[in-house]
Amino acid sequence: MNTFDRIEKEIVLRAPIERVWQAITNIAEFAQWFGIKLNQNFAPGQTITGTFEGGFDEAYVMRCQVSFGLEPTAIRLPQPNTVFCTVERMEAPSLFSFRWIPYGIDAAYDPAKESTTLVEFRLKPVAEGTRLTVTESGFEGVPPHRRKRAFMMNEGGWSAQIENLRRYVERI
Repeated sequence: MNTFDRIEKEIVLRAPIERVWQAITNIAEFAQWFGIKLNQNFAPGQTITGTFEGGFDEAYVMRCQVSFGLEPTAIRLPQPNTVFCTVERMEAPSLFSFRWIPYGIDAAYDPAKESTTLVEFRLKPVAEGTRLTVTESGFEGVPPHRRKRAFMMNEGGWSAQIENLRRYVERI
């Protein structure tokens, strides 16, 4: 039975650990593969604001929801310079973590009542390059009316983002 509490994605990147660390912790590089221009450097305890570049295609997002077996709902476009995350830990070059509102474009989310989830990037050198494990946990704190939606949309989002990161660090 899926409790919709923990997402874990793993990929081996054909790049040295230092290169992957730079791509996930340097805000200019993070913007290149994640699609958000950030206003502050990542540092433990720092609240990071930013602006999503390229916008969101609401029809596409609704199709994604349907493909995940969800009843489609509207999205709320993030305002420029919105809070993206708060950095928890940076232990170069093996651990980077932050907290954020999961599926924060959901029109049904209320920032005053929403708990954050914890996103962790764990890096380990391997013969082929770097094993990256991305984990997002804490969905039990998401209000029940949107827990499954936030989980499913973020699970799909992390699949896309680790592929974006792979292309970025491997320069494919």
